[in-house]
Amino acid sequence: MSKDIKVTELTGNVFADMGLPDAEEALAKAEIASRICDIMARRKLTQARLAAMLGVDQPKVSALVRGRLDGFSSDRLFRFLNALGRDVEIVIKPKRRGAKRGGIRVVTG
Repeated sequence: MSKDIKVTELTGNVFADMGLPDAEEALAKAEIASRICDIMARRKLTQARLAAMLGVDQPKVSALVRGRLDGFSSDRLFRFLNALGRDVEIVIKPKRRGAKRGGIRVVTG
């Protein structure tokens, strides 16, 4: 018995794979939020304590932890990282060879 199996090659960006607009920005925000959650876990912070450190209310931290990032700009997430003692560097360089346009990427060091 032979069945045809449809295989879809993924791009490495789940937002692009789902056909969502602004997929690179969505992935970057998700990666930044993930770093904030990592810091929260390493420091064993409650959502309430993290909210106080970031200057927001606890429901905002809950939204961030749950990946509901529509209410957060990249700039705001950068400021959260700064409040947690992290530097944020923005590097502007020519687009990658073969790319149609420039992209957004989060790299941690």
